[in-house]
Amino acid sequence: HRDHLFRRTNQQLVTMKFSMLAIAATAFAGVQGFAPVANPSARVMAMQNTAIQMAAAVDVDTKAALATAANEARGLAMDSIAAANSGHMGLPLGAAEIGASLYGSQMSYNAKDPTWVNRDRFILSAGHGSMFLYSWLNLAGFDLPIDELKNFRQHNSMTPGHPEFPNSEHNTPGIESTTGPLGQGVANAVGLAVSEKMAEAVYNTDDHKIFGHHIFALAGDGCFQEGVTAEAAAFAAHEKLDNLVILYDANEVTLDKMAEYTQSEDILKRYEAYGWETYDIDGHDLDAVEAAIAAAKASDNGKPKFIKCNTIIGKGMEETEGTNAAHGEAGVPYVDKAKVSIGIPEGEKWYVSEGTRDFFKGVQDKNQAAYDEWQATYKAWSSANPDLAKQLEDSVADNVMPADAMIKEIPEMNVDAAEATRVSGYKVIQEISKLVPQYRSGSADLHGSCRNYIDNGGNYGAGFDKSYAGKNLYFGIREHAMGSILNGIAYHGLFKASGSTFLVFADYLRPTIRVAGLAELGRVSYVFTHDSIGVGEDGPTHQPVETVSGLRAFPNVDVYRPADAEETVAAYVSSVTRKDGPTVLIFSRQNLEQNNAVSAAERREGTLKGAYVAKKESGDLDVIVIATGSEVQHALEATKDMPGARVVSMPCMEAYERQSDEYKESVLPSTCTKRIAMEAGITGLWYKYASKVVGVDRYGFSAPGDFVMETLGMSAANLKKEIEAMA
Repeated sequence: HRDHLFRRTNQQLVTMKFSMLAIAATAFAGVQGFAPVANPSARVMAMQNTAIQMAAAVDVDTKAALATAANEARGLAMDSIAAANSGHMGLPLGAAEIGASLYGSQMSYNAKDPTWVNRDRFILSAGHGSMFLYSWLNLAGFDLPIDELKNFRQHNSMTPGHPEFPNSEHNTPGIESTTGPLGQGVANAVGLAVSEKMAEAVYNTDDHKIFGHHIFALAGDGCFQEGVTAEAAAFAAHEKLDNLVILYDANEVTLDKMAEYTQSEDILKRYEAYGWETYDIDGHDLDAVEAAIAAAKASDNGKPKFIKCNTIIGKGMEETEGTNAAHGEAGVPYVDKAKVSIGIPEGEKWYVSEGTRDFFKGVQDKNQAAYDEWQATYKAWSSANPDLAKQLEDSVADNVMPADAMIKEIPEMNVDAAEATRVSGYKVIQEISKLVPQYRSGSADLHGSCRNYIDNGGNYGAGFDKSYAGKNLYFGIREHAMGSILNGIAYHGLFKASGSTFLVFADYLRPTIRVAGLAELGRVSYVFTHDSIGVGEDGPTHQPVETVSGLRAFPNVDVYRPADAEETVAAYVSSVTRKDGPTVLIFSRQNLEQNNAVSAAERREGTLKGAYVAKKESGDLDVIVIATGSEVQHALEATKDMPGARVVSMPCMEAYERQSDEYKESVLPSTCTKRIAMEAGITGLWYKYASKVVGVDRYGFSAPGDFVMETLGMSAANLKKEIEAMA
């Protein structure tokens, strides 16, 4: 491994020798409109004289302080990982100079007000390197004490194994995104950049600029091998998100092997092809790192920025650096020796020098001055724009009217004929947009089919008829990135966002739904249509049977499958009023009968509770029929001549389970054990509520939807037969 390290280091010397000088010149020239060229040697030749003048881009004292802080951050990471005997040491050691530049110089933030709306955001996409983030948050003055670093990866600590967005389990200040699944953080960063551009467009005025910050993300080889980053990168470039800076920790190492074993593309050319502005630097050269980030921030040319930081994984630990062994905790036995070699006093644990603390006190003072200036601007803006200020305050606090009030604000649907719930949803989303001005809707090229377009809301983005104030996002056929971007918008903390596709394609973005549930993102929801074998002619590739139950399996994710227009109203309302987790809205392609025998108010209120009595028995209770979505109409028809039958509509199992025992008993009395459930999907989950289930435990087939439904038993006649067969 040492031979490989030697070869790689010399390659760096050949290709990166220009970095300290040329990138400094880039920062200087960028102000004058200079755009970095792809060929480093050409860049050096073109600007050699200017580069020499700019070589001292970072003053000597600051550079020394940043270098010391970088090594002390390495020491903090080594001690915490050694104490836990668990963790990933390679990135915190290899990317320390990047952290020093970001937190010690380049980012605008206020550690005393970590949720300041105009702060720069940093996301560690390579979340396994979490001690990188925890070390820098401590050094930068966030409320993350050294004792919490000592408690790394322990129960109830503020330093879990991978960074977790503040939630009911962890509330670590300065964590902007839950990361760990590789690539998600990069795509989340795109979402935050989307939201920041929205905020600029909606709230900035000619007289006052209250939004104008950057989104930074640090990612490794694994992140860029995951396809979600490719989807998100294409979207970011297309929509000209030049407020986004991705730092690539290019250490040429993955867990199993050196990266060259599994990758050979030129990533800079790939990102240039997407439309990004790219930089190629020595990630251990503080002058180069400082200058590249400064240049990226100064370049408002409509291109997101990609900085390839060539680094040595595990730098400072001779026994493992530059190898895949450095990725994890293999270096623990060598910690004490390595710390001494980088200048940490022998025998000291979790050591931070007084000089480093003083340096970051200076950083805090500088940031506080910028923060105070912003507060003055905000006060003037607020006085001049009271309505906008109220809207922004409500958006930040996630203030919306309560669900029980909102369902009364939306007019009754007055639908008499059969209607698909996706069509009902189109009507409802118009009302939601009026009541929740911070609500945004997007689609993976299926606005027309999923019917979630906000009329007169405008389209988001750059070029054509788009603007950053637009309420409708066109993600292209990029479901995975769509899910991650939606989460990013939610993480940013201003807007609510939903995205749509066909239900059968939910699996393309399933990892993002899981993280949204884990991170308790109440600002995000999903609109999935064409919900069953009722899709018909498109065949089994487009007929979901397992998907609804698969989504219900996620903890802390509400899954609504409404039966008619009024249930759809309540489902949408629940999705925008829920505060502690995401909501999935599942709508039909085919027309459904309306249960107008029950008032609109009763259906809405019952839907908010997850289940309600859709038809009460007229005689002694004999059987309870539970159904959801398109099958409620069959339950009502099958039992119309059964005086002892009760029909329960259960559009959302999760909401029902949160109700009081008294309410649940009123809907499903324990005295009646003769229960049957019906849904056009797999049967397993329904046995929690019923002893018999009429469902579809197989894939469908290509034929007209009514024929598929009838053939596979999704009919009133078949349900009636199954009820009559029960003892």
